Amino acid sequence: MMNSDNRSSMMAAWVSLISNVALTVLKIAVGFLFHSQVLLADGIHNAGDVIATAASLTSMHISKRPADEDHPYGHGKAEVLSAAVVSVILTIAALYIAYEAVNAFFEEPHQASFVALGAAFVSLVWKQALYIYTVRIGKKMNSKGLLATAYDHLADVYASIAAVLGIGLSLIGEAYGWHMLAYGDPVAGIIVSVLVLRLAYHMGQEAFDVLMEKAVDQEKLSEYTALVWTAPEVKRIDRIRAREHGHYILVDIRLSIPGHMTIQQGHDISRRIKQTIMSRHSDVGEVLIHINPWYPGE
Repeated sequence: MMNSDNRSSMMAAWVSLISNVALTVLKIAVGFLFHSQVLLADGIHNAGDVIATAASLTSMHISKRPADEDHPYGHGKAEVLSAAVVSVILTIAALYIAYEAVNAFFEEPHQASFVALGAAFVSLVWKQALYIYTVRIGKKMNSKGLLATAYDHLADVYASIAAVLGIGLSLIGEAYGWHMLAYGDPVAGIIVSVLVLRLAYHMGQEAFDVLMEKAVDQEKLSEYTALVWTAPEVKRIDRIRAREHGHYILVDIRLSIPGHMTIQQGHDISRRIKQTIMSRHSDVGEVLIHINPWYPGE
């Protein structure tokens, strides 16, 4: 049975998926009917979002599975894989938007439409609300998949802002005879592509770091180290390291205690340290401790 936090994260993913499907249909239909290049490109970007959100939803379901014989450390990296997929989809979307926007400069600009402007504004408000909703739950759950979905929504916010500005400038140009503003739509498309590409790069870099088991930052390691030293029996910390494994962290510690202590005493010390770290850091999923003997003079 899923707890309330897991249900909240799955609900956020489903809301994102359904919203992306609805917005994809809206943007592509309006963009096609009213010849809005930036809205049509944003709609195709949204179609990629549907795939990305579905990948995140699937990965979140897989990542919640308990450890098994084939995956003794759990399935947490499934969410990281989905974040990497989202970054690839965003990159493809950004390049497509840029390509279509550049092509638009070599064509006669189409007449701007208030319907297209309204659709872009609805998308902006909707996506901003979705971003706030999903990023709040994603950070609470430390869910890489849900955070990837949230940042995907943020990319759509950028796109919608550019669409509103681009279509709005085109409408102003038509009203006052400023023909150069008719190209506000494709200019906005290029701006969108740069913003989305930048977001995709940072998301992909973070996913790559986790997949390559990059160590957590020094501040967290210092906090774990301080908690180890709360055990008075510990004489030396030989090594401490930690890495992210999706939505949780794995901590490995080698420490030394007096060599005359029994195996049972060493076990009790290890268990106490593990419980202390995990109680203070809810994002730590496992603490593995190796005990070494220590003798005076070492």
